[in-house]
Amino acid sequence: MRGGGRWRLPIVLALLVWFSCAWFGSWEGNPNNATRLFAAISLVEDGDATIDEFAPLTIDKALFDGHFYLDKAPGMTLMALPAVALANAWTGERSALMFKRADDPGMARFMRLRMRLAVAIGPAVLTAIAAALLFDLALGLTGSASGALVAALGFALGSPVWGWSTTVFGHAPVAALYVIALWALWRADGTRVMALAGAALGWAVVIEYQAVLAGSVLALFGVWRVWARPDRWRLLGAATAGGVVALLPLFAYNLVAFGTLWKLGYQGVVGFEGMNQGLFGLGWPRPDVLLELLFGTTRGLFWVAPVLLLAVLGLTLLPKPVAWTAAVAAAIVLLVNAAYFYWDGGNSTGPRHATPAIGMLALGLAGFWAGLTSRWSRVATAGVLALSIGINLIIAACDIFAPPTDPWPLRWVVTQHLALGDVTSVAGDWWGWPEWTGLAIWAAAALPMLAWLVRAARLHRGGPTVSLL
Repeated sequence: MRGGGRWRLPIVLALLVWFSCAWFGSWEGNPNNATRLFAAISLVEDGDATIDEFAPLTIDKALFDGHFYLDKAPGMTLMALPAVALANAWTGERSALMFKRADDPGMARFMRLRMRLAVAIGPAVLTAIAAALLFDLALGLTGSASGALVAALGFALGSPVWGWSTTVFGHAPVAALYVIALWALWRADGTRVMALAGAALGWAVVIEYQAVLAGSVLALFGVWRVWARPDRWRLLGAATAGGVVALLPLFAYNLVAFGTLWKLGYQGVVGFEGMNQGLFGLGWPRPDVLLELLFGTTRGLFWVAPVLLLAVLGLTLLPKPVAWTAAVAAAIVLLVNAAYFYWDGGNSTGPRHATPAIGMLALGLAGFWAGLTSRWSRVATAGVLALSIGINLIIAACDIFAPPTDPWPLRWVVTQHLALGDVTSVAGDWWGWPEWTGLAIWAAAALPMLAWLVRAARLHRGGPTVSLL
């Protein structure tokens, strides 16, 4: 695959991932989804960030000076603004015309449209871009297009990144931004790509404040990457400028919401007393919780993404600077999760707070694949990847919000949703088609793309495929 053809594989990969994330949908009434959308609706319709009229509909909220606000970092709310504005202009509807009741069908449709649009132009796009860039990064590190494809698919479709990309939670977008930043810092071939790296890391912090911790590891890798070059200060300046520009919307939001540059929604959280322990709920990492996050049946990452077990082994086969950077960044995400008072994430199919680590881990799949020496070992690895994709297809299509009371969340999703044909997709929600149709349409569109990608990867010749125009 040479010339213009070298672009086809990452483009088809990105289209497959975007379609897979945008086609299925999560419950718009989940408090984490809802509170972010309420703030976006208030900003678009009223020009302020208060959510007083919506407060009874969500348990996730902050209280300041008698008014309710978003209790999260504002990044996902800010990303949802275009979707809310577009939906309002398209339908002519405003929230003032809706009954503010959780069981009102009109309110549910109002929220669902805005959330699905926000996902389609936000998390789905970021995950698709990250998958293409992870392919390019893995190809450059290993020279194996097939291994790079395994890594990209393991990241985007073979892990909870898929399911969380159907929500307006921040976990999957942060995972994607880490991948984008690592790709850009590995390239480090000009001011534009370095500015992209800085912007990705800065925006990750606007989405989830704790992203600064693992992001700092990536930033240090970038400094190391360019330090010996004569133009290092120009490149580092571009990265810094990109980060500063990405942080500006955070300060703008704070000014609109609170009238000050420095304020966190977490400071006014209502109803979650654990947030008052340590630093907004963060204490010391607990080894027992870390084991649960990786291997426990309730929240274990390797139960919902078994292919990532191979990825951990594969990291050891990658060039050491990149491998250590990815491993340390992933470890920090997991340790922060293990230190959090509400570490299990409430309603969650898999460990949602650990999701930002997945891109860093999935890179190891390319190293693992490149190290395989027999056809049967590759067939077995492809089988594990297919199993992971199948598991996460069920989660994304049915329910990313399994209750915390079930010791086997995937079993709950299968018995309470899949077995009953309870699939959430564009076909069922908007076209009125039978719910099972959503899975059939996804398969009819996605499987040919997957087959083409596998063939294209096997025929691929040459180096990395993506460049910054």
